[in-house]
Amino acid sequence: MCLNELVQTELDDLVRIYKHLHANPELSNQEEKSSRLIAEQLEACGVTVTRNFGGHGVVGILENGEGSTVMVRGDMDALPITEETGLDYASTIISTDNSGSKTGVMHGCGHDIHMTTLMGTARVLSQCKKKWNGRVLFVAQPAEEVMSGARSMIEQGLFKKFGIPDYCLTTHVLPKLEAGNIMVKPGPIMAGTYQLKITVRGVGGHGAIPQECIDPVVLAARIITSLQTIVSREFSPLDPAVVTVGSIHGGTKANIIPGQVVMEVTARFFDSKGHDHIFESIKRICKYEALSMGIPEELLPVVELDEVNDLPATINSKYLAEIVRKSAEGYLGVDKVQEAVMLMGSEDFSLFRTAVDKEIPSCLFFTGATSAEEMALFHEKGINPPSLHNSRFCPPPEPTIKTAVTAMAGSVMSLLS
Repeated sequence: MCLNELVQTELDDLVRIYKHLHANPELSNQEEKSSRLIAEQLEACGVTVTRNFGGHGVVGILENGEGSTVMVRGDMDALPITEETGLDYASTIISTDNSGSKTGVMHGCGHDIHMTTLMGTARVLSQCKKKWNGRVLFVAQPAEEVMSGARSMIEQGLFKKFGIPDYCLTTHVLPKLEAGNIMVKPGPIMAGTYQLKITVRGVGGHGAIPQECIDPVVLAARIITSLQTIVSREFSPLDPAVVTVGSIHGGTKANIIPGQVVMEVTARFFDSKGHDHIFESIKRICKYEALSMGIPEELLPVVELDEVNDLPATINSKYLAEIVRKSAEGYLGVDKVQEAVMLMGSEDFSLFRTAVDKEIPSCLFFTGATSAEEMALFHEKGINPPSLHNSRFCPPPEPTIKTAVTAMAGSVMSLLS
């Protein structure tokens, strides 16, 4: 049986599993039931499974003689969003987040598709072992949304215990790309990122006597304005980068000048040069804006890097991107494979590429996740389909899963044939 026929045979049951996952989402670091389901499904395919690795992570190994090792990764966690799709399998789950607050939970970023793709790929590969030789490492990763899951698995010894793969593959659903299509490109495909906390300090006092204070609110405003010149005046217009101040907190009352203001900043970039340039510029701006307001050295702003959220860019191997492209063109059709564009979103999949001394060739391809009807509205009337992290995001299951599994399994077989 050829790959397309095999995927079609498995599709109804994969959609059933997908709908179960969609209706039962779990927040980051709470993926207990999802990981159990994945482990059971992998074991049913003859995969040797290790559970609860790096949190609720699952690692499976499918051996088939001598050959290279390909890692296939799928992430598991959902988002603190109350679903508004109206689907008959919509999530009604209410959970408690890490801060102790109650929240609705939904798969608003397609990780239910990613999990189903992982299991579907295992089913297909286990049934057509005559067409490939080698080893497939299945990695169901927790906590992608909080950018800690890949790091946790690596730090627990993922590649020391299970071996360093020769190649790493993953997919991510993409709105504004019709289901049935994929996108791939060599080189940078998703941005690197980090987050900073900036504590702006001053001298508090009464709002009526500002001359006896040093106002950190004013200093914070000056810093925010100056930070916008990093990308607009220090980067080439052809070099993508973003600096965003997404949170600012300070003060308790209109007539009180506070002692400090706390800001949270995210940066996006595509190489280590951009990473370092933004960081050094932020520190420089904070220091000299403060000095210009007369802030003493001991009260200069404190800039803290959140190392957990410090991720390199996702960079696709030229060789792997070409393998994925050719394989998908063969199984899906040439017209179903498009050239991807770089996105400023980030993925901790990028950490697997840089986890050991030598760079591991890696590739992330995008799987279309929007119905033909919604794409027609977009093209004809400019109505955007629901984006990722939107309460109405709902990929059409059959064509999305069929495409993702076909492209992933086909790519693995091409690498191991």
